[in-house]
Amino acid sequence: MSAIDDNTPQPAPSGQPKAGDRRRARALALQGLYQRHFSKSSISDIEAEFMVDNDMAKVDLLYFRDLLRGVHREQVDLDQLLEPYLDRPLQEVDAIELAIVRLGAYELKHRLDVPYKVVINEGIEMAKRFGGTEGHKFVNSVLDKLSRRLRLAETRPR
Repeated sequence: MSAIDDNTPQPAPSGQPKAGDRRRARALALQGLYQRHFSKSSISDIEAEFMVDNDMAKVDLLYFRDLLRGVHREQVDLDQLLEPYLDRPLQEVDAIELAIVRLGAYELKHRLDVPYKVVINEGIEMAKRFGGTEGHKFVNSVLDKLSRRLRLAETRPR
């Protein structure tokens, strides 16, 4: 048995990861989660496929794995966290926007090393890049409201 639990997020080996490497990790994790939404492939198979098919040299691999596995593992709990902030039933949310808000919810809940404003901004940028025309507004609204619940100390007015 390994000394490191496979589910425990670990820091990048070189210390503080680069923002661009994390941004690429998020985008790939998003694409993997989107693929999982429509396929019956296991999350492990999707991860392996992404590792082979993509240039991972400038990707924070630990972050990619944490996001992909964590969101998949906690999907039911994340959906329960998100539902009060959705303007429509979960089943009616566009698949890419759903993957983005799940990913953002996971980061807000588990990645306290990432400021809530960064989580929201990254979600908005992914929605602009991958989602529908107005998808970024939906993502912004949901993650902003959720951040006030999960990151009270950070979001509280001073």
